Amino acid sequence: MKRWTGAGVGRWLAVVVLVVFAGFPIYWMLNTALTTGDERFVGQSLWPKLSRLGNLFEVFDSGVPLLRWLGNSAVIAVGTTFFSLALAVLAGYGLSRYRHFAGRGLVAFALFATQMLPEALLIVPLYALFVSLGLMNGLLGLVLANTAFAMPVAVWIIKSAVDGIPYEVEEAARVDGAPRFAIFAQVTLPLVTPSIAAAAVITFFDGWNEFLFASTFIRSTEKWPASKGLSSFIGEYITPLSTVFSASLVFTVPAIIFFLLVQRRIISGLTAGSVKG
Repeated sequence: MKRWTGAGVGRWLAVVVLVVFAGFPIYWMLNTALTTGDERFVGQSLWPKLSRLGNLFEVFDSGVPLLRWLGNSAVIAVGTTFFSLALAVLAGYGLSRYRHFAGRGLVAFALFATQMLPEALLIVPLYALFVSLGLMNGLLGLVLANTAFAMPVAVWIIKSAVDGIPYEVEEAARVDGAPRFAIFAQVTLPLVTPSIAAAAVITFFDGWNEFLFASTFIRSTEKWPASKGLSSFIGEYITPLSTVFSASLVFTVPAIIFFLLVQRRIISGLTAGSVKG
């Protein structure tokens, strides 16, 4: 029988506190979504009325194109993830392995500098660029804009992982006659899969939570992402809180599921390269 020590109990208590702290927003969204307006103003109960779970699906019958908005968010998130990783894997490998090419430091600094500029600062020049390229009122423009901000983060994550792989591993494959791209695809890439998964989560969330660019570049309500669509529920005189929180819960669930599926790889990926053997 396992004996509990003071340190073990303390760790479990810390885990419980963190789980409660992280899960409380989800719990409160569910509770508010299942609470009527009268009950809310009289005094909202701390316990959700689970008998009303069917009310969560009423948001799909309210005339709001929530499913279309969720589909738009999925297109933006998947597109941002795909383009960011396709570029970041190659760029991260190049910055790690090709250390003597001209301009390497400038490229690395440029990628780092993109994180210093807030997105709102670039709205005006991006607007002019989108108009000239015909990207206004389209999801492709949102994918490209989000890729520009998410890809540098993915590059640094993957570069750190590649730095942690001994160069001798690739040299052994080269001695066996493997070409450079085969070494990259069959030797290095599988070893940095955890970091790629971590970068995928970050870029996916960046696209899934898209709001600022959609508010500026998208005119048609049918092409809004869900985050922008949810903001339209807020009225000047009245806001249907039950509808807002029901839709917010539906919007949150896919991201939570995605995170839970890859959480182990996130941890190993983010710590890859931090300690070299």
